[in-house]
Amino acid sequence: MKIVIVGTNHAGIAATNTILDNYKGHEVVMIDRNSNLSYLGCGTALWIGRQIDSYENLFYTKKEDFEAKGAKIHMETSVQHIDFEKKVVHCQKKDGSTFDEQYDKLILATGSLPISPNLPGSNLEGISYLKLFQEGQAVDAEISRPEVKTVAVIGAGYIGVELAEAAKLRGKNVLLFDIAPSSIASYYDDIFTAEMDKRLRENGIECHFGEAVTEYKGSTRAEKIVTTKGEYAVDLVVNAIGFRPNTELGKDHLKTFKNGAYLVDAHQQTSDPNVYAIGDCATIYSNALKDTTYIALATNAVRSGVVAGHNVCGTALAAIGVQGSNGICVFGYKLVSTGLSVAAAQKAGFDVLYTDYEDLQRPGFMRTNATVKIRIVYDKATRRILGAQMGSTEDISMGIHMFSLAVQEGITIDKLKLLDIFFLPHFNQPYNYITMAALTSK
Repeated sequence: MKIVIVGTNHAGIAATNTILDNYKGHEVVMIDRNSNLSYLGCGTALWIGRQIDSYENLFYTKKEDFEAKGAKIHMETSVQHIDFEKKVVHCQKKDGSTFDEQYDKLILATGSLPISPNLPGSNLEGISYLKLFQEGQAVDAEISRPEVKTVAVIGAGYIGVELAEAAKLRGKNVLLFDIAPSSIASYYDDIFTAEMDKRLRENGIECHFGEAVTEYKGSTRAEKIVTTKGEYAVDLVVNAIGFRPNTELGKDHLKTFKNGAYLVDAHQQTSDPNVYAIGDCATIYSNALKDTTYIALATNAVRSGVVAGHNVCGTALAAIGVQGSNGICVFGYKLVSTGLSVAAAQKAGFDVLYTDYEDLQRPGFMRTNATVKIRIVYDKATRRILGAQMGSTEDISMGIHMFSLAVQEGITIDKLKLLDIFFLPHFNQPYNYITMAALTSK
């Protein structure tokens, strides 16, 4: 069987490795328009902020690794068109030459594209985006220029907030804009976003929330940002508004979700039985919503690649759904969440309750300590846990994995009330904040 995989970042790599490591005798062809593969974009801000020593280790594999396993790989090659009826992928190399690849099974791992509103002045120089490795390098080069003193970041989601921190660590004046009333509003409720906003401001980030950018001004390069509330002089603009699924190749043939992502089943199969879609270009099943949705995360991409790789080769493996677990650490403040926030649950139509608790991580007599804040969100009627959020300067990230499993398995808030949680002063309190949050639930 000949399997063609279009896209070689996290999802495509996971699918390819699954096929090559577990199933022998298949011909595997990988195609990507980029000059590199396996770039961990989540480390871009760490490099720009010089919180890591180099960017080289942000690549976890290379072309030669797949060739050694027997795959044929075409880098710097664009897919111009796919003939789904004849099962042919029409390709063009960087030098302009063209070739075709026939397939028996096709895996689309084309990822996502940055959202780029067509605002007046958006064609000016000095306006950057941040997704590909080359874009990260370009932003780093701009921030390294002494004449770039003020950096405007548009979008206060995860990438925007991390980039704002990175630019500040490089000694820049930083303006952070978002149409939402706070940072990271898509992931957390206000008791957590308020703490993050406070941290940003305390560390010198000029926050402009509830402001929509309407125009860029300048002669050849962006010199001012115009918003619904004013004008601001800038030397560099970085857009981090969000992403949309990259589905141009198959949108006229394959069924799509309301946001344009390829609609897939639990086996990552599209409406065409010979075509699978994985990663940011495809839908995913949410265990919190109990419905199909779209969550663009590298972890989800990897899992979907593994599932597709097995199914393409004949092993029926169904995905078990996701919770959208995520985390962020900015200026030492760590937030983790899984499932739905109160705002997201209400928007989805749930009648929800939530329980909050705040306490020290360890007993008060311990020298090393920090406050931990937790919120557990649950359905009022069924009492099923829908999500959880935690924040601290401590690394409390492992706790969110338990809540991820709770959402996946449909555990109720009451099941947590007498959960066996160990106690040792080095680690936690005898009355653990998870237990206490559950015990004080309505």
